[in-house]
Amino acid sequence: MSAVLDRPLDILPSRFAWLMGLYGENHRRLARMFAPQRLAIGRYRSSVGDGLDLRLDILERHRYTIDLHLSYAFVDESTGEPAPSAQLRMYDDARAAEVLACCADRRLVNAIGPLQPARDEFERRLQRSTFLSRWLEYLAEQGHSIGTLEAVREARVAVS
Repeated sequence: MSAVLDRPLDILPSRFAWLMGLYGENHRRLARMFAPQRLAIGRYRSSVGDGLDLRLDILERHRYTIDLHLSYAFVDESTGEPAPSAQLRMYDDARAAEVLACCADRRLVNAIGPLQPARDEFERRLQRSTFLSRWLEYLAEQGHSIGTLEAVREARVAVS
């Protein structure tokens, strides 16, 4: 009999290995799509002509990590916050991207599907990482990339 049939559980990754795989996949997608490692701290906008401009904020940069915020350039009327949005941390040494917080609005849920309620912190991390993976895939399909990113210059108001 084959080794696959003798030990079927050995071919399936553990839940932790699955989560770490998502972290790695999300890092690769972010690095390939937007190359945040090469961007200066600041705000960027990606427009692909669909009326749903994407906003990428590089918040902090440290030796091995980058903190960023990804959202659409509009505000959810019910919360007053950008939605959908994700607060992210990229670990360049580990080649992983962790979702620190996320907020999905009904338009994105309609496009990529709903997330079920989480039972514990591990499941929340798994769901947030799955959400980011599906959202990044959707953004790539829409045409968002490093080529569509432009730095946003903040208008300064003179105080007299």
